[in-house]
Amino acid sequence: MSTAADLLQTPLHALHLELGARMVPFAGYAMPVQYPAGLMAEHRQCREAAALFDVSHMGQLRLIGADAAAALETLVPVDVIDLAPGKQRYAFFPNAEGGLLDDLMITRPGADAAAFGDLFVVVNAGCKAADIAHLQAHIGQRCQVLPLPERALLALQGPQAVVALSRLNPGVAALTFMTGGLFQLAGADCFVTRSGYTGEDGFEISVHADDAEALARALLAEPEVKPAGLGARDTLRLEAGLCLYGHDINEQTTPVEAALTWAIQKVRRAGGARAGGYPGAAVIDAQLASGAARKRVGLIGLERAPVREGTRLVSADGTELGTVTSGTLGPTVNTPVAMAYLPTALAVAGTEVFAEVRGKRLPMRVVAMPFTPNRYYRG
Repeated sequence: MSTAADLLQTPLHALHLELGARMVPFAGYAMPVQYPAGLMAEHRQCREAAALFDVSHMGQLRLIGADAAAALETLVPVDVIDLAPGKQRYAFFPNAEGGLLDDLMITRPGADAAAFGDLFVVVNAGCKAADIAHLQAHIGQRCQVLPLPERALLALQGPQAVVALSRLNPGVAALTFMTGGLFQLAGADCFVTRSGYTGEDGFEISVHADDAEALARALLAEPEVKPAGLGARDTLRLEAGLCLYGHDINEQTTPVEAALTWAIQKVRRAGGARAGGYPGAAVIDAQLASGAARKRVGLIGLERAPVREGTRLVSADGTELGTVTSGTLGPTVNTPVAMAYLPTALAVAGTEVFAEVRGKRLPMRVVAMPFTPNRYYRG
């Protein structure tokens, strides 16, 4: 158990305290789980207007060198070489068994943002040190792997995010989903991508730690924007059907099992021009061809009780089928929602299973995800 004294602090720590946040340990950092308005209000704020999240605990790094994209392709099963300047792509690091070490975002900055390297990478907080070591050990001789601990990361999410951010710089409105560029915001040079992890339109803003608080205050001064904590971030991403590393995906889940095959472009699959060549390629290609024994699914509860992570799922006759990996009462959909892995034969919409909660069996139904429609801005 880490004490408060052991925890790292983000550059917005003092602001969180000033705003009355309840701080909790998360990935070695003191992070705001919620503010006085509470999780439900913060969740609705993001769905209806705009919410500001501090995600500065995540790892930001630059890969520098002409060989960076080809080098990175030896560690991920996605197309990095053909990623156009200003474009962003979701990826993951497989291990030799095809399981996932982490998931990440890769952006190729345009010529205006060369300071962010040939590639700009964002990894999860809990895996940050291991990911940096993984990159340095395997491709550090082919490109420079440069962590950016001096930079904070803010996520402004929601249908009104573009309205609020455009007041600081109208140019951001020209971005579309999964694109990015360099913008001046509140006097600071920021690398901004139109992306996020809530299912809403929004932006992730990389800003120097020294400028982070002034930028956060400028955003919070906009009438559409209120702060939101990790609690709302979790319910939002779950409603959006998005995986949380360490819960819905981990070293034992392959991208095929996790229903993430959309992220593996054709050029990297068997028969593609740059097929394989990354850890676990044989396992992943075999599963792409023949399927996997289990698959990640969305579940809705047919009764009101929420079903939490770790809950056992059984069939009507009591046969164990799997375990819930994430679960909550979805504030937008107003029903229990969950993700779990089920045998592939049962991983079809309409299948009914039962969650064992305090000696009771609660009926749940497999449904397509997302639970609430994604509203990304594609232009």
